[in-house]
Amino acid sequence: MDASFLLDRALLLIPLMLSLSVHEWAHAWSAYRLGDDTAARMGRLTLNPLAHADLLGTVLLPLIGVPFGWAKPVPVDPTRFRRDVTMGKGMALTASAGPVSNAVLAVAATVAFGLLLRITPGSVEGESAVRRLLLVTITLNVNLALFNLIPLPPLDGSRIVAWLMPYRLRTRWHVVEQYSPFLLLAVFFFGGRLIAGPTGAFLGLLERLLNVVA
Repeated sequence: MDASFLLDRALLLIPLMLSLSVHEWAHAWSAYRLGDDTAARMGRLTLNPLAHADLLGTVLLPLIGVPFGWAKPVPVDPTRFRRDVTMGKGMALTASAGPVSNAVLAVAATVAFGLLLRITPGSVEGESAVRRLLLVTITLNVNLALFNLIPLPPLDGSRIVAWLMPYRLRTRWHVVEQYSPFLLLAVFFFGGRLIAGPTGAFLGLLERLLNVVA
């Protein structure tokens, strides 16, 4: 176990814990704004990674080099939403908050990366590590946002689609939810292919923009 190995793991673990914590906090915050304080009462309305960390998905897998992970899901009780918010709409809003937060993080890291290139165009070792950290943060958050928008239970996209679909189809959505464990396994195996194209297009556009800035 050399310094390079530890640096590579840190460059994945640090942005992953940050990104997952912000993602789950966004779910808790949006639910709280809609009237549901379930997550807040359980201590989940926080950016503290320890409150959201899952031992396997947030810590162990990244430490052995697996390039993805997950956190403990934030509990949401739709019956506690305000009266002016339907349960379907409230669940869709709280679900979309997670991917939106990852998109915001990706944009923020992109701006920071562009400023770093503009201010310090040289390749000093310390700066190189910071650049790698920012690049990992950008790529990771783009992937998290797109992956969670896949419209299959239990991912966030399923709750958004369930709210948007016609009522006659929505009443049958529980059939899909029954097979969610198997669907989730399929998403883990094939989801990368679904988001590879959009992710590659975004990163290609980002590279062109950064070349202009530099």
